[in-house]
Amino acid sequence: MLFAINKEEQGIFKIIQKASEGLGVKSYVVGGYVRDRLLDRQTKDIDIVCVGSGIQLAEEVAGYLRPLPRVTVYKRFGTAMLKHKDHEIEFVGARKESYRSDSRKPAVETGTLEDDQNRRDFTINALAVSLNQGSYGQIIDPFHGLLHLEEKLLKTPLEPGSTFSDDPLRMMRAIRFSTQLGFDIDPKTLEAIALYSNRINIVSQERITIELTKILRAIKPSKGFELLYDTGLLNKIFPEVANLQGVEVIDGIGHKDNFYHTLQVVDNLSTQSNNIWLRWAALLHDIAKPATKRFHKQHGWTFHGHEALGAHMVPNIFRRMKLPLDHKMRYVQKLVRLHLRPISLTQKDITDSAIRRLLFEAGDDIDDLMLLCEADITSKNPNRVAQYRQNYETVREKMREIEEKDHLRNWQPPISGEMIMNAFGIKPSREVGIIKDAIRESILDGRIENSYEAAYVFMLKKGAELGLEPSFED
Repeated sequence: MLFAINKEEQGIFKIIQKASEGLGVKSYVVGGYVRDRLLDRQTKDIDIVCVGSGIQLAEEVAGYLRPLPRVTVYKRFGTAMLKHKDHEIEFVGARKESYRSDSRKPAVETGTLEDDQNRRDFTINALAVSLNQGSYGQIIDPFHGLLHLEEKLLKTPLEPGSTFSDDPLRMMRAIRFSTQLGFDIDPKTLEAIALYSNRINIVSQERITIELTKILRAIKPSKGFELLYDTGLLNKIFPEVANLQGVEVIDGIGHKDNFYHTLQVVDNLSTQSNNIWLRWAALLHDIAKPATKRFHKQHGWTFHGHEALGAHMVPNIFRRMKLPLDHKMRYVQKLVRLHLRPISLTQKDITDSAIRRLLFEAGDDIDDLMLLCEADITSKNPNRVAQYRQNYETVREKMREIEEKDHLRNWQPPISGEMIMNAFGIKPSREVGIIKDAIRESILDGRIENSYEAAYVFMLKKGAELGLEPSFED
């Protein structure tokens, strides 16, 4: 069978063919590029395997290209990469690998194309396309990858236990591809993931987090997290999420399964936003429910304070997962901490003060917070869902009114600490903090106007209560 090479890539493949002939080596396009093109998915990453030196071939190819690209060489891995137009092309020599049971780092030897295809993770990724004279465009498919693409099936080229024991990250890649592509995992392959799940412990956290984030980016992330849970991987790589699973019953009263509820929230949100950090917030919004779960005979199950404890847990989770400890982490932490606030505003008469405080604390993230809260509606009762949505729309309308009037998004009080010190001729002190907090709270509660004049008058009054006198220098 011939591979349909489009005009855009025909030029670069012909150059690779010419460079390969000049070096006396054979070269092939392999892996994800072939798979994605056959699935009619967009891809700009091209992997080239040559039976020879991948680094030497990359440097030879670069000499034919204009403008002359920079070749990035990774000698440790025997690979080289260059960028041409909007493509990223990686070159590697065909190789075979062998592993020790206690290591994820293989012993690598020069090999044939067959050796290289044998070491691939799945049959759909072991497809190769010849770039050689006489067989140009021919698909080389020793493991029936074309059939498995049609069947939407993920299967390892060799015995799955050997494949996963060699590189345990392939277990997560199987689940990630299944989630991204909507493919089923071959039953024996799935059994092997559960059997060898302990091997994931030798994989670096960075590589695990990359795969986990790709699952979270999928159209329906819940599929991946259910597979991670069912195979035992989730308990090893993300025990806090795995611990959400289960329903406890006392006196005939049970609570909802917070694991499946969380996955539904993530799925709901994924239909509304591609913001990966908002998806992380959805995944973590109820993360502290197991720790805060209590049963009361009068009230049933409660999870009081889970939003505050959950926000406290976020930095440690980000640190362990090797996620960025910057504004992205603080954004997730904020949404976890605030995710109940809009809900509480739908359950009682909405005061201007409560809306002001929410706008002040959420700032520019208020719209994302509302998306998270609406995704948190997982009731199976359509009437209840409709009522919740109407309540949220009422909150949104009230927020628009308050924002138009008070402009509290990313608001700072009109009187700063420095102004207070100048007004009373004092240095940084407890009194400065008391006055500053009192001004902020009074504006948020609506007791004084959000203006410099009103705040200044209030500042003088509060200072007098604390025994302070205005400075004549002010």
